[in-house]
Amino acid sequence: MSADSCGGKVALRNLVNSINCIRDRVRDGESNESDGAFNLSNFWDTLNQAVKAVSQEATKLSLAFSKPPLPSQQDGEKLAESIMKSILTLSTVYYWLPKSQGLALRRLVRDATVEVLEGVAQLVEVIMSSPVESLSQEQLMSTGGVWSACDQFPQLSKDNKAAVVVVLLCEVRVVKDAIEEIEQALAEGEDPFNDVLDDNQDGDEPRGNQDMYWSENDRQVIGACQGLIKAAAACLRKLKSAVKSNGDFSTPQNVSQLDDLADISKEISPGVDDLALCLYPPMDYNGVETNVCKLAALLKKVLEIIRSSHVCGESELTWVQFLDGAIDHNLQKAKDLIQQES
Repeated sequence: MSADSCGGKVALRNLVNSINCIRDRVRDGESNESDGAFNLSNFWDTLNQAVKAVSQEATKLSLAFSKPPLPSQQDGEKLAESIMKSILTLSTVYYWLPKSQGLALRRLVRDATVEVLEGVAQLVEVIMSSPVESLSQEQLMSTGGVWSACDQFPQLSKDNKAAVVVVLLCEVRVVKDAIEEIEQALAEGEDPFNDVLDDNQDGDEPRGNQDMYWSENDRQVIGACQGLIKAAAACLRKLKSAVKSNGDFSTPQNVSQLDDLADISKEISPGVDDLALCLYPPMDYNGVETNVCKLAALLKKVLEIIRSSHVCGESELTWVQFLDGAIDHNLQKAKDLIQQES
């Protein structure tokens, strides 16, 4: 390899640091708020063009370093300058999106932009460390990673209402998984650790440690907790439908209400997970009661925020009131069963 072609890679060293600095600013920075009218459609058109340019520049860079002879130092500098220009444009367009368009939307666009920047930085690092003789598998994968990160932009939610629906859909899936895990553990019989620990057992004799098994009262407590977790899942499903049907982002107040609904809803799955973890034997009744009360209080708060938001019409009020009663019922049932055990 000639000294001049070595210089082509040398020109990329500063590029990685610059990309990482821009990534950090995008991740932590604030938008450029303006008093003028903001055209969301124009923003998306410009953003998609900027993303496409980054993808093209990344491809050009990868091809240039895919086989000998490598670019000279001068050519390497030109490539680095060109890809840096596309990245600066992308980050600048991202900053155009004001928080007044919705925090859920802005987080979605921010995370997608950061993913592109991280992908390009990784590609440059791989190019610098790859041998000259051939295009490495790692370089191919890194190039594909940039393409994948860029290709997701046309599919992103285009407004705050759609972005909040995405948040709620993710929460629904997480809570659904928790419900299925509990049901699977109960269906496996008295020993929920059977599939985890069986490989370590010699012979067919059952384990004698009763701390690994549920008592009958344990199972009744689990039933009450399942009722509460299912109420959480129903709340998220119903809220998702209400946002899709009634959600509005034409006024600052409604945009803010959508963000409030998204933020409070994201607290549900961690609360469900905390409760579910307490249910495995040996069951910690104090922990179960604490987490049952916390989850019930959180769900009550969620329902109150739904009730006072613009997504709650007369038909929504019916299920809000029903779930409010279901939460009270399952909370009291769990507390009574725990009290019996103590």
